[in-house]
Amino acid sequence: MSAQISKKRKFVADGVFRAELNEFFMRELAEEGYSGCDVRVTHARTEIIIRATHTQEVLGEKGRRIRELTSLVQKRFKFPENSLELYAEKVQYRGLSAIAQCESLRYKLLGGLAVRRACYGVLRFVMESGAKGCEVVVSGKLRAARAKSMKFTDGFMIHSGQPARDFVDYAVRHVMLRQGVLGIKVKIMKGWDPEGNLGPRKPLPDSVQILEPPVDKIITEPSSEQREPVMVSQSLPVSEEPQAPYAAPEEGYQAESFQPEQPAF
Repeated sequence: MSAQISKKRKFVADGVFRAELNEFFMRELAEEGYSGCDVRVTHARTEIIIRATHTQEVLGEKGRRIRELTSLVQKRFKFPENSLELYAEKVQYRGLSAIAQCESLRYKLLGGLAVRRACYGVLRFVMESGAKGCEVVVSGKLRAARAKSMKFTDGFMIHSGQPARDFVDYAVRHVMLRQGVLGIKVKIMKGWDPEGNLGPRKPLPDSVQILEPPVDKIITEPSSEQREPVMVSQSLPVSEEPQAPYAAPEEGYQAESFQPEQPAF
């Protein structure tokens, strides 16, 4: 019989498990474009979905790499045999993933590319992918011996409130160079998407949508509606008897002529 665990301890244990798992994949799959993972727990087994830009390198030749990762995770967290499955999922919109762009910028700087050129390349690619805004900050000893920060921004960005958690994707990475350590921060502001592919389904709370007025019909000449004439039947009703024809007045009858009254004096 397994020991009972309180809800508070269970949430803490799940959070520690996800954080350690994310850090492990971040170190192992950095070159494969690792962009996060999801954990699905069922009564039969536990499924871990790894999101990456290069899924073929994550799987390896004939699935060798994914089996090695499964074995390492299973031994580290003491999962029962055949109770853990790892899957690889390709990131559909690489330009809207802050982790993927942060890793891309990191490898550009490790390759010796100039900081300004590398950052502007990331900004341009993110905005062309459909983002509403992007912000890149590089801190450290860039050229001189004195450390400084360089910020590159484009588009629209929010910084506070619940919408900042829903719409902004954020990632931080470190670059080990010969002159020191550089810090990289990438923030990507996603747009509203009713289908939920390119961004959240709910719009920003302060967004106002202006509807177009209805198009009025232009009347060139005044006209009236033509109605069909109503046809009245000449046949008499069956229930009513026919009236007698008009009879002329008798010869001795004379209509009384109107004579006004004479005033009395």
